[in-house]
Amino acid sequence: MDYAKIASEVIRLVGGKENIRSVAHCATRLRLQLRNNDLRDENALSDVEGVKGVFLTQSQFQIIFGAGTVNLVCDEVQKQLGVQGETTANDESEEKKGNPLQRFVKMLSDIFVPIIPAIVAGGLLMGLNNLLTSNLIHGQSIIALYPQWAGLATAINLFASAPFTFLPVLIGFSASKKFGGNPYLGAAMGMIMVHPDLMNAYQIGVGTAPVWDIFGLQIPAIGYQGTVLPVLAVSWIIANIEKRLHKVTPSWLDNLTTPLVSILVTSFLTFIVVGPVLREAGNLLAAGITWVYNSLGFIGGALFGLVYAPITLTGMHHSFIAIETQLIADSAHTGGSFIFSTASMNNVAQGAAVLAVLMMTKNEKIKSICSASGISALLGITEPAMFGVTLKLKYPFYAAIIGSAVGSAYLAATKTLAQALGAAGLPGFISMKPDHYLSFAIGLALSMGVSFFLTVIFWKKFNMGAMEGEGTTSANSTQTVASTANTVTSSTTETIESSASANTDDEVFLTPMTGEILPISESADEAFASKMLGDGIAVNPSEGTIYAPCDGTVSLLFPTKHAIGITTTKGTDLLIHAGIDTVKMEGDGFEAFVKQGDTIHKGDKLLKVDLEKVRTAGYNPQTMMILPQASADVTLEVHASANADHTSKAMTIKHK
Repeated sequence: MDYAKIASEVIRLVGGKENIRSVAHCATRLRLQLRNNDLRDENALSDVEGVKGVFLTQSQFQIIFGAGTVNLVCDEVQKQLGVQGETTANDESEEKKGNPLQRFVKMLSDIFVPIIPAIVAGGLLMGLNNLLTSNLIHGQSIIALYPQWAGLATAINLFASAPFTFLPVLIGFSASKKFGGNPYLGAAMGMIMVHPDLMNAYQIGVGTAPVWDIFGLQIPAIGYQGTVLPVLAVSWIIANIEKRLHKVTPSWLDNLTTPLVSILVTSFLTFIVVGPVLREAGNLLAAGITWVYNSLGFIGGALFGLVYAPITLTGMHHSFIAIETQLIADSAHTGGSFIFSTASMNNVAQGAAVLAVLMMTKNEKIKSICSASGISALLGITEPAMFGVTLKLKYPFYAAIIGSAVGSAYLAATKTLAQALGAAGLPGFISMKPDHYLSFAIGLALSMGVSFFLTVIFWKKFNMGAMEGEGTTSANSTQTVASTANTVTSSTTETIESSASANTDDEVFLTPMTGEILPISESADEAFASKMLGDGIAVNPSEGTIYAPCDGTVSLLFPTKHAIGITTTKGTDLLIHAGIDTVKMEGDGFEAFVKQGDTIHKGDKLLKVDLEKVRTAGYNPQTMMILPQASADVTLEVHASANADHTSKAMTIKHK
């Protein structure tokens, strides 16, 4: 793989060097902040070697390369841009995009993603130490049977505990950098918070803390080992103090007094107010989450396992890192992290669903995607599996989240918790206590087994592939999840043949709404106009009722009622998407007259859209009707019209 060529193509297809504000990467994705997102060419990018998918989230354009590859591509992109290391955007307007929750999640992600390698390394070493020191062999540990290994175990224990003991230093550096301050001042504050002269935080309640008597003010000298919330707040404080001092301090005095005042003021605030309050808040948060999880038992585990993958799609799982780090750092009281255990169940379930698709499909392109992304998911990286296979085919995604729920329920019932971070998947054993290995293995087996067999069942039940013995040439019927039409464009959105038997009869579709009919290429939505989501038409509506354009069955009704899927009597899948980005209206202004599974006929009322409310909310009411899975032997004829009603022809499918 020529990484220099790939990087060059990426730079060119996102609008050139001058259009790139910043570049970074996570475990699988190249993350770009572009000055003008309209200059990117997603179609061409999807065809670049190694690209598994592309999508825009908030203001960040992300390209999925997969684990390992993304590091090399990012390094080459940075080299060609003439920058060293990850660059960050300085445009504050970029930070203000998205709602408060999205900005908070993005902030946590930006802070914790860079330090994950250090935490994972410590976690895996902790797992190795557990192997050496746990009573696994006839009630004895390896170091008890072989004393010559004791020194190695002691050394590994020190290596493993260091990232957690000095966690405030890592977070202080990363968080201060994120907040626009000097990262080294943030690291210095982290060092102050874990200074060896302070009473270790893990000894609270065991020993008596020393006290600083400053003008009669008694300040407990207690460290903040393993804490998260206090150091985040402290990093924000010192970054803001520093930035304000830079503005008012004369340049000849700035380098001398700004660091001094910043450290001095922030340190006293830390030990007097911020630290004690947020230490208790962090403890309460971790204890509260643990109590809820333990109190709900297997039901809590099942619910968390069920929603983990959807949460991952929103990016909110990055906010778990802070909580998980706190749970593991205080494992003596919390018992460990259920988040890692649940993530492992989710990842292997996604991998098993993809492997089931690999076994069932006859489509060579899908097979090639499945073979790589399935193994990747089993090893802990699920983006290629979800964006490339399970989400696109929908039913394997449902199977995977059900499998995840079953495995997570079992782990919750058996109180199987992780003692360290690591690769959430099959390699997750090393992050568990040795006496939890069996329970963890059973959980993995349940997740994978349920996911795999449900995918096979769904495949057959919903005729997703060619049925054996019928002599048909159909393959891989699928439905596009309507909400992803707003945000996700994957290079794996291939044309997949309809599950209906080959039929030479043409299919005529009427206009779903009264208004102007346009080819889909003239849609105001770039994702639809590019035809990456399927060919079809766009309607500029003059009236808000959506009518059935054909006879068939309602195969999908999105909860927000802005999109509806129809399977015709001849097996063709159709998607009607009302408005652009209207999913954000959360159903306000939309009314449904049918439900999923209903049989419909031409002219039946399906949905009602309040066009005025859509426009007032700032969205375009243009409605798209597309064929997300039109087969290669089908041509589409669009009957464009300036003023059509729901009895007018909109498009005709001609079978070759």
